[in-house]
Amino acid sequence: MKHNIRAILIVILLIITCEMNYSQIIDPNEKWVKVADGLNFPEGPAFDGKSSICLSNCYGGWITKFTDGVVDTFISKLDDSLLIEKTNGLAYGKDGYLYVCEYGKGKILRISSEGTIEVYADGYKGEKFNRPNDLTFDNNGNLFFTDPKSYDKNILDGRIFLVDTNTKGVFLVEDSLAFPNGINISPIDGKLYVCESAKQKIVRYTITKENKLVDKQDFVEMPGGDPDGIEFDVNGNLFVAHFGGKAVYIFSPEGVLLQKIETPGSKPTNLEFGDEDYKTLYLTEVETNVLYKIRTNYPGKNMLSKK
Repeated sequence: MKHNIRAILIVILLIITCEMNYSQIIDPNEKWVKVADGLNFPEGPAFDGKSSICLSNCYGGWITKFTDGVVDTFISKLDDSLLIEKTNGLAYGKDGYLYVCEYGKGKILRISSEGTIEVYADGYKGEKFNRPNDLTFDNNGNLFFTDPKSYDKNILDGRIFLVDTNTKGVFLVEDSLAFPNGINISPIDGKLYVCESAKQKIVRYTITKENKLVDKQDFVEMPGGDPDGIEFDVNGNLFVAHFGGKAVYIFSPEGVLLQKIETPGSKPTNLEFGDEDYKTLYLTEVETNVLYKIRTNYPGKNMLSKK
């Protein structure tokens, strides 16, 4: 009897804790706001640290820029057909350049604020990358990116690469993954988190001083859809766009589900914190082909700070 009472008290405590956390991350009264529509499989939103959000139109071959209420085409495959075909994940570096996963060409591109395009990395050991999907920077400016191939939980041909910021050397740091997708580094534990989408889970690695990935661990499993893009807030809470699951999930650094936010469409692809206070969460969604935003109570991590 005592054990039953204790179990009931633990459940009640967990419910109260979840309710407290629910109101602490995103206010339940907050609603998604449409920022831009008429997109074509939007993906990879990236904030420039000032006033603009760029995003890929994966099936359209152009990158959209949203600045102070104005939507414009920043880069199109018509501008440089030799380099731009189909883009996916985007990220701004501290150098002010926009870094681009070009999965159609199997390259990583770098684009200046004026729109000049150059190849940052074009392959490994003489062969082009498969389908660069998403990317993130560490504190030293090294670039990690996912390179999936087959979408099958039994075909482990997905990889993670590192581009050294000083030498521009390309290093294979992990392989044998089932469609690695969203990728990010926690501001709390410094570990690298990766969505292994074909297995519907998120894994994490310790990054050594030599930029090796070790101690692979399962972080969370997410059945009913694919974990796609991921982002962290300053507290180390992980925000996950659940493709097919019609939601953004928020997990604590310990992997506890804190909150589930339903999205306007069933296929959210990626997300990014932006605006001056980094408390606006931007979301790309492909069933509606819209860029949305919602306010959060805590800011997202800021990798563009030069401090």
